[in-house]
Order: sequence, then C-alpha cells, then structure tokens
Amino acid sequence: MNVIPEIESERAWLESVRQDIHAHPELAYEEQRTAGIVKQYLEQWGIETHTGLATTGVVGTLTNGPGPSIGLRADMDALPIREANQFAYRSKHDGKMHACGHDGHTTMLLGAARYLAANKNFRGTVNFIFQPAEEAAGGAKVMIDDGLFELFPVDAVFGMHNWPGLAVGQFAVKAGAMMASLDCFDIVVEGTGTHGALPHRGVDPVLAASHIVTALQSIVSRNVDPLQVAVLSVTKFHAGDAYNIVPARAELGGGIRCFDPDLRANILRRVEEVADKVAESFGARAAVTYQMAYPPVMNEVSNTVLAAEAASAVVGADNVDTNSQPSLGSEDFAFMLERKPGCYLFIGNGSGKGGCVIHNPAYDFNDEILTLGATYWVRLVERFLATVVA
Repeated sequence: MNVIPEIESERAWLESVRQDIHAHPELAYEEQRTAGIVKQYLEQWGIETHTGLATTGVVGTLTNGPGPSIGLRADMDALPIREANQFAYRSKHDGKMHACGHDGHTTMLLGAARYLAANKNFRGTVNFIFQPAEEAAGGAKVMIDDGLFELFPVDAVFGMHNWPGLAVGQFAVKAGAMMASLDCFDIVVEGTGTHGALPHRGVDPVLAASHIVTALQSIVSRNVDPLQVAVLSVTKFHAGDAYNIVPARAELGGGIRCFDPDLRANILRRVEEVADKVAESFGARAAVTYQMAYPPVMNEVSNTVLAAEAASAVVGADNVDTNSQPSLGSEDFAFMLERKPGCYLFIGNGSGKGGCVIHNPAYDFNDEILTLGATYWVRLVERFLATVVA
C-alpha cells in the first residue's frame, strides 16, 4: 500500500484525534465540540474556515491559484446508542455513540487537509466540507439550503464511508446507484372505538391496520419487476392501551428503499392506494404521510473512474472493486450528488475486533485505515486539480 510518508508519520496524531472524537459523541446539530476541533485545526493550518451552515457545519477552503474546485465531505454526528465497548476511549456520554465511524471520517479528512495545506501540489480550490446530522436528519440538504454550493462552488463533490466486512486495504465503488433511496412513512388508521365485548358496535382499526401491513408486502412481491430491487418494511405498530377497549386509532410506520427513481415514485403511490383501499374495506380511514425522503446515491461515471484511479494509487487496482454490490442503506450525501456530479465510495474497515456492522453497540472504527483514507483524499485532489509539475 502506498500511503504518503508524511501522512504515515502523523499516524499517532490521527489516532489520538479519532479516539478523542469517539469519546465525546454528539448527535445531529449538536456537534459543537467536534466542529470546534475541526475549526481549530483548519485555522491552525492556514485554511480559510467558515462555520454556521446547518448550525454546526464547518467548511474549510484551500486555494492554490486559478483552476477548478473540488468538494470533499465528511460527516460528524453520532448515534443515540449506548456503547458496549469497554476500551479507554469509549463514549463518555451514556446513550450516545459513534457507531457509524463518523469520528474516523472526520479524522481522515482532517489528515488530508493538513497534508494539502503544507504541500499544495494542485491548482485550484479544495473545499473541505464537515457536515452535521447525517444520521436520519438530512444535514446535507440543510447545508445546501443554507447556500453551501453558492458560497463554496465546486465542480464535483466526493464522499467516503468505512465499510465493515470489506478488508483493510480495499475500496469498493460503482458508477450509477451506490446506495438506495429512503422514504419513511407513517399511516394513521381511524376507526370507531367500542367495548371489547361489543366489536360489532365499532370499527376496529387494529384489524384494518393488520391487513394493511400484510397488503403492503404485496407491493414488492407483485408490483415490482423481480429483476429490480426494493425493500418495504413496516417497523412500527401502535394501538390501544387497555384489554377491554377496541381503540379508535392505530398507527404504523416503516421505510421504503430502492435504487430507481421511477420505481420509487410507483411504490410511494401504491402505499397510499393500498392503505386507503384496505382501510375502506373494513369501514376505516387511512392517512399516509412521509416524514423523510432521501434520494438514491448516484455516482457520475467520469468521477467514479477518477475516484477508482485515486484509490488504486493507494492500494493497487486489484484491491479496488469498481463493480461493487450497491447497498440498500441510504445516505444524505445523495442530496449533494443531486446538485453536483461526483462519487461516493466505501473504504474497507476490516472484520476484526470492532469490525461488526455499523449501528451496532460493539462497533468501532478501525484506526488502521486512517492513513489510507487520508492518502486517498490527497490523491483524488491531485488528480482532479491537475497535479503541479515541478
């Protein structure tokens, strides 16, 4: 592996930064401490620093003469999970944990920023985008709505996520859909409450909602081309609070994931149709609302090629899967790729200690890949911004 020697020499510093951030997790839009660390380092290295987008977002701008501009994005927020690990740098805040590796993502981008500020081997502008609230809070969209790309123009934007189970020293990427869309739905079923001994005097919303759950599963099995991929999961069901009362209301909710925008629209339409008609058949009423909508992560072809070349320069072409299996997970980086061309890839987090699936209370980011990720960012910048020839 071809890690930049200057970055390798900073391994101990990178590990200390990552572990410090891990020990002090902050949830969406609360990343004040993490944003302060980022700001302090960027300013220390002479990088023009801006704060305030999406409340806690930080953008560092490094320019070396005229030329194109590139955006590099890392996420900063943690998850509301109680950490199971017992190492010295485990979370100091009970119920909050860096269970997705954003502590590592932030640190890798800091490592790249430090090197690029000291070795401006490029022509143009690098915007280091440290984003809050990726975890189901849409921080990327909020940054965009706050003027991210108007204030900090980029010709392309790139993201990276660690991937447990993918070996250390490997990258995975593909052109087109890399991650799925996500639409979270809630369905309220209104019936008529009655005594549990007199069900014929009311309209049972629990029965109607139960049939809605079953019918929703027919959407993927009977309305989606078997050669396409989609998942619809009902993950919430709440109704009633007594043994002898048929309630007047039932509530359920869940998520829909797929890769194709047209398929996504069709599934959303069918959810409303199914809920409405099934409820009606029981004499009840159903109302569907969508609480969150993430588009699919769509990698642009030429920038995917560039990202793969940069990764290959670090770990060798044989260790870069350029036709990787896309993930049905979702990512709000998709909003950035809707506005700008770019690419999102996975860096292997390994499968050893702490290498369990993300969003698990025993997960830990693998410090061994900090220098690999930082080097990847640098090589990407040098390629995109036409390496300066001495």
